[in-house]
Amino acid sequence: MPLPEAVLFDLDGTLIDTAPDFIFVVNRMLEEEGRAPLPDPLIRNTVSNGAKALITLAFNINEEHQDFLNHRQRLLDLYSEHLAVKSHLFQGMDLLLDNLETRRIPWGIVTNKPEQYAEPLISALALGGRCSVLICPDHVQHTKPDPEALFKACKKLNTKPTNSIYVGDHLRDIQAGQNAMMKTIVALFGYISPDDDPLLWGADFAATDPLELSDIIFNKV
Repeated sequence: MPLPEAVLFDLDGTLIDTAPDFIFVVNRMLEEEGRAPLPDPLIRNTVSNGAKALITLAFNINEEHQDFLNHRQRLLDLYSEHLAVKSHLFQGMDLLLDNLETRRIPWGIVTNKPEQYAEPLISALALGGRCSVLICPDHVQHTKPDPEALFKACKKLNTKPTNSIYVGDHLRDIQAGQNAMMKTIVALFGYISPDDDPLLWGADFAATDPLELSDIIFNKV
C-alpha cells in the first residue's frame, strides 16, 4: 500500500498526554475552594471535552451558574502557568514522529485547543520545529467536527485529504476526518469516557497504543 501524504493528529489525548497538568490545575482549584480533590482518571477522561466540561465536572455547575465564568477563567489562568510541567508525548509517539520524518511524510496538529495554549505547549516539548502545520480554532470559522480545519491543514501541506490520515481520541475528531474524506484512526489510548464506545464511531482503524498506531500508518492504511 502507498504511504500517506500526510498524518495529522489531534493534540490533547492523541499526540500529547496533557492530562497530568489538567489534573493539577483542577485539583488546585478545588483545594482553593476547600473541596476534596477528584480522582485522576475522572479528570483525565474529561480533558478532551475542554475547559467548560472540566468546570462542570469539578463544581457540578453548568454555564448558567453565576460562578461558572469566573471558575473557567481561573482554570485557564492556572493552566497558562502550568501547561507544560508534566505534559509529554505518549510513550512511543516520538519514534512514530521520527519514522514519519525519516520517510519525509509531513505531520501536523489539528486541534480545538486555542493557539495561545497549543503553541507554547508544542514549543516547550521541542515539537515546534518538527510540526509542519498547526491549526487551532483561531484559524478557522468552523471547528471540528466541521472539516474546515483539516482542509486548511492539507492545503498548507499541499497534500490531498483523500491521501492523508487524521488521528484523534474523540467522536468529533473521527467525524471531522470523515467529513474531510480522510482515513481516520481512533486513539484508544486517549481521553475516552467509560460511557463512550469508540469502536462504534466508524473510524477506519483503532490503535491501542502508538506502536500499533505506527503499524497501521505504515503497513495497513
